[in-house]
Amino acid sequence: MTINNSLDIVLPVLNEERDLVPAVEKLLSFLPDNLQEYDWRIVIADNGSTDETPAICEELSRNNQRVDFIRLEERGRGRALKTAWRESDAGVVAYMDVDLSAGLDALPQLVRAVAHEGYDIAIGSRLTRGARVVGRSLSREIISRSYNLLVRAVFATELLDLQCGLKAVNLQTARGVISLVRDDGWFFDSEMLIIAEKSGYRIKEVPIHMTDNPNSSVAIIPTAYEDLKGLLRLRFGGLRQASRSLRLRHNQDVAQPNGKAEFGNPGDPSGVVSQRGKTRPDEVSKTQRIRRRTKRPHCEPT
Repeated sequence: MTINNSLDIVLPVLNEERDLVPAVEKLLSFLPDNLQEYDWRIVIADNGSTDETPAICEELSRNNQRVDFIRLEERGRGRALKTAWRESDAGVVAYMDVDLSAGLDALPQLVRAVAHEGYDIAIGSRLTRGARVVGRSLSREIISRSYNLLVRAVFATELLDLQCGLKAVNLQTARGVISLVRDDGWFFDSEMLIIAEKSGYRIKEVPIHMTDNPNSSVAIIPTAYEDLKGLLRLRFGGLRQASRSLRLRHNQDVAQPNGKAEFGNPGDPSGVVSQRGKTRPDEVSKTQRIRRRTKRPHCEPT
């Protein structure tokens, strides 16, 4: 089933005063020509920046109707994405790392997989056939491949790359799954995908061309440690509890004679059509935020 053509592209940022403007300008140049059939918007999700990033976000938003931003005082990439997706009214929500190291050419494929091909989640992959990675150090390559092999061994998942910073999700699927994701940091991606796959959601992997960022601010050792803790938590009860909660919610939705599924249906998740502008009261973030409240720009049909 085709869902509505609105699209929010989220850029989670933390102290990105150097890279933010070039990234937004590149997106503003790419999106009109490559996703012209969608009513798209760029949402910058600043989580606790202490440099000039908040001021830059505000200026970008003020100067371009297609750019919006939210401000969180607490840090956490996962926290930023949860907040942005909960507050979105788009049919499809996507995100990418602000360095745009994952090639933008794959973005239209991800969005169309969710909007038109019946997938609930589409993810960029550096490890599937057809992918190409340039400039990555041997140590980062070994750590990445070892992590993904570990996930496949522990959870018997079919996904090859859980950590690539380029993903698109059906909004209703996102809201249903992220409410069960406990991690607010870098493990957010892995936890969301493991829960979703094991709950029956359809996920498509799309090969990307990636140019590794040698100046990445990600601390490999602490991040790997947190990832391992998250995997152990899911393995010993966390995944079972999350899957049970999703099934319970689905059964409650089915039991409502005149209601529509609000969280997505793991048995047929692609059939859920986004209801724009309808946010559950308990999903409104309590975190202090700044957001420009304007209508989406009108998108002429092509």
